Amino acid sequence: MKKAAAQSILVAVVLLALGVIAEAQQPKKVSRIGYLVSSDSITESSRSEGIRQALRDLGYVEGQNIAFEYRYAGGKLDRAPELAAELVRLKVELIVVAGGTRWVRAAKNATKTIPIVMMGGGFDPVEAGLIESLAHPGGNVTGLALLVNELAGKRLELLKEAVPKLARVAVLHDPTLPPNLLELRGVQAAARALGLTIQPWEVRGMHDFDRVFAVQNKQRPDGVYVIAGRLVTSNRKQIVGFTLKSRLPSVYPQREYVDAGGLMYYGADIADSYRRVAYFVDRILKGGKPADLPVEQPKKFEFIINLKTAKQIGLTIPPNVLARADKVIK
Repeated sequence: MKKAAAQSILVAVVLLALGVIAEAQQPKKVSRIGYLVSSDSITESSRSEGIRQALRDLGYVEGQNIAFEYRYAGGKLDRAPELAAELVRLKVELIVVAGGTRWVRAAKNATKTIPIVMMGGGFDPVEAGLIESLAHPGGNVTGLALLVNELAGKRLELLKEAVPKLARVAVLHDPTLPPNLLELRGVQAAARALGLTIQPWEVRGMHDFDRVFAVQNKQRPDGVYVIAGRLVTSNRKQIVGFTLKSRLPSVYPQREYVDAGGLMYYGADIADSYRRVAYFVDRILKGGKPADLPVEQPKKFEFIINLKTAKQIGLTIPPNVLARADKVIK
């Protein structure tokens, strides 16, 4: 009887061991994440590393249990529907969108079922009709939203504090982009409160930059406020070069401008925002529904001053403004 019991235990142990081995040999599920990018791989790679690192911290390892399908548009707006459709055909489990309204809408038009996580472009997703509300998105879109009007006043205020004699500010923007017009209205409202005069500079194509710069050399504003957009961003070196040559203080919508020699940047901490995207990816992969995941606004912002540029254009930044900067480029 003891012998029979021992044999039964032995059989049970062997079966358990075989089960463990079989389970270990089962291939782990790899979640495929679509990544729709309005820019190019070089521009996006340093930013997207924040997502990958945050996902690693949550236990996701590329090639083991997660894989990205990247689709870069290189700034070509007409490619948005095509690239979004490609990702849908690949049957990815969710799509991360690094771009503005057009890119999120392209993904939303391509699928009503695959979850979409937006990166926080400068637009109001409720006003754009992409979600029902920030608290209750109600569809297949969630993520981060950067409401530009709230930043416009702060950027203009910082430029005024850095240049106390500021009176006339030229605003460079692409009027064909609805978010640009929305931010321009925000800048104009802030300007009235600060007692400033706004001079809108419209650029609709590559040929407009030289024309606008030639006119402004004659009108001589006291500072420049730049609104982000594909056309403007792709010509940031030319814009920064003009402000340096003309010795004009300037404030920008992306830190890349300051890295290229621009004077000041104030906005959402992009690295922090990208890391936050991992939270949405994780929740959705674990069964969360975009409709139930509130859209968030960035919680961390950064103020960067290029002191080397300030010296180059003959501007002395007040000590109290310098003290508030998160980073000073010397």
